[in-house]
Amino acid sequence: MNSAATTSEVPDVLVLPTMTKVPQNPDGSPLSGGTVDVMLVPVAAEGGQERLVALAFTSVPLLVEALGQEQTWVIVPTEAMEGTLKGSGAQAILVDPQLAEGFAEEQADD
Repeated sequence: MNSAATTSEVPDVLVLPTMTKVPQNPDGSPLSGGTVDVMLVPVAAEGGQERLVALAFTSVPLLVEALGQEQTWVIVPTEAMEGTLKGSGAQAILVDPQLAEGFAEEQADD
């Protein structure tokens, strides 16, 4: 799985937007054994094909700025990202994406 961040820039944790509210520990991490339905978005890849990427943010304020106050989220240790996304269909992780105006509203309508 690919990530937009380089190794020297990788934070200890990432904030993942989720499709549903996830039961969390006080630190924002999901409760053990819980399922996380992450938000995946199609992104144009080489050759005109699309691939599904997971959105991730380096802080809650950045997630709120991009997706709004009502967006559900969970905090995941960076080293656990591959396991968290296993089976999700994500082919890459897009860290701190700059989303188009109205993206959050479009996702809420889906």
